[in-house]
Amino acid sequence: MSIFTPTNQIRLTNVAVVRARRAGKRFEIACYRNKVMGWRSGAEKDIDEVLQTHTVFVNVSKGQVAKKEDLVKAFGTDDQTEICKMILSKGELQVSDKERHTQLEQMFRDIATIVADKCVNPETKRPYTVILIERAMKDIHYSVKPNKSTKQQALEVIRQLKETMQIERAHMRLRFILPPKEGKKLKEKLKPLIKVIENEDFHEQLEIVCLIDPGCFREIDELIRCETKGKGTLEVLSLKDVEEGDEKLE
Repeated sequence: MSIFTPTNQIRLTNVAVVRARRAGKRFEIACYRNKVMGWRSGAEKDIDEVLQTHTVFVNVSKGQVAKKEDLVKAFGTDDQTEICKMILSKGELQVSDKERHTQLEQMFRDIATIVADKCVNPETKRPYTVILIERAMKDIHYSVKPNKSTKQQALEVIRQLKETMQIERAHMRLRFILPPKEGKKLKEKLKPLIKVIENEDFHEQLEIVCLIDPGCFREIDELIRCETKGKGTLEVLSLKDVEEGDEKLE
């Protein structure tokens, strides 16, 4: 979309409009496409990379600039940059049906990619392909939620897929080295959080190599640090316990 603004003779191209309603009036700002979500997520810090112009409009497409008195009444200031930031964080991003459909398709693919990256067939320990996960998501009629992050939705997808197929998050392989005094007692507390103990050695210290669900990592880390007062160590041997080759679903 290319917009000509006769008020200041700026030709705006590749425009994404963010709109907000305050004090009964509509206010709009002109942003660069694909930058709005980056600003909201914190990935983009430079406001000049997001705004096409530090001007608040009543209607971007017609080039109608908002009146100073209306800005003061609605936002309590006439500082255009500050008002742009308010609209950017709270306003509604205007997208066409085609753009919205494209965004949802991309999010669907991103979610499937995250699931495929984090999960395996628990029987074979082999990962699923992205295409296979996409097919499984369509089979359960998963509907993408545009206002939730892809990571959050990937975890929800994993929960739902467990009801229809053999899938679970790939285990992490850890090594604990625990001081002898706290070791045995701490092992009992760690047991419910461990999936498989692969190796256990007790000489001067207790050393355990095990597999865990990634969701338990933080709790295990805190438990070891607190119970051993920093004397115990936790080492990540592998982020994913995965066999070579892709899983096929016949």
